[in-house]
Amino acid sequence: MNPQTLNPLEFPAWDSFLLRTRDPSFFHSSIWAKILHESYRYKPLYLACIDKERLDLSMPLMEVPGLFAGKRGVSLPFTDHCAPFFREKKALDEAVHFAIDYGTSARWRYIEWRDAECFDADVPPSEAFYGHELDLQKSDEDLLRLLRENNRRNIKRAMREGVTIEFSQSSDSLRAFYRLNCQTRKRHGLPPQPFAFFSNILEHAISKGHGFIVSAYQARRLLASAIFFHFGSQALYKYGASDPATHPLRPNNLILWEAMKRYRDLNLRTLSLGRTELDNHGLLRYKRSWGARERILKYYRYDLHRRAFLTRGPISRRRGFQTKVFSRLPDRILQAIGNLAYRYVG
Repeated sequence: MNPQTLNPLEFPAWDSFLLRTRDPSFFHSSIWAKILHESYRYKPLYLACIDKERLDLSMPLMEVPGLFAGKRGVSLPFTDHCAPFFREKKALDEAVHFAIDYGTSARWRYIEWRDAECFDADVPPSEAFYGHELDLQKSDEDLLRLLRENNRRNIKRAMREGVTIEFSQSSDSLRAFYRLNCQTRKRHGLPPQPFAFFSNILEHAISKGHGFIVSAYQARRLLASAIFFHFGSQALYKYGASDPATHPLRPNNLILWEAMKRYRDLNLRTLSLGRTELDNHGLLRYKRSWGARERILKYYRYDLHRRAFLTRGPISRRRGFQTKVFSRLPDRILQAIGNLAYRYVG
């Protein structure tokens, strides 16, 4: 069965086809495709094999332009993991060859697959990360039992300090999140994403029942805020922002704990905590404190000129210089850089 190319934004049945597969994530959905397309004008190029009313293969790809170099194919931009779905390995191999042939004719520099489990063991990944996933099919007591003792203490402390949690789908909550997000990105030495990107998240995902803005308050003071997505039986924690002066109140711990319980009550099966660099020990300790299942996410980058898979160094080592520069820039300049650059760095 040969793969075909399709645009999920022009294929109304795409999400219903996905939901009949083994267990798709939000990143595979047409919702995420629409957010990326409208925010950054990426061109969707999804490879699929459809047999009557059954989806036998799905390999999402988008064409990403380069600011100073050529185009590339990515599966998918700004996405932690997007493993191809396939019923038969032969169909997957055909899709990989199809993507390589297409990328060559389209003059892409390379193709990157994120969390691909389709390559042989001797194929080197370009990068690797840790992924963490929580099993939500448990009672409150069992979920608490999985947490490390210091995490349970932090949740209790937030409650004792009068921290409250709000689940929202409002534009006011989004703007409050964005203000915190700009501050958080600057501390990390990164420009903030364009506000239009989050507006599209609100319009196409959150307001349509596929996500929440979860915020922590003490009285009327916003302490921390996060954006969660969900699709099918899976939820994911995608964006978080907080005021460092309020970290002793442990608002982030309470946000995640309440989100776990909310999604469990909605009968979702898992909650993904996203990707983490292998040498980011502080974030790893935090995610491991939740009792999440840990696995390696492998990214593969195929250079279409060299006809070979490439390897790269750890992200954290490459970011040292830019972190120092960006953390010192005025907020308006950082936002202008984000508005210009993010389309090209997906």
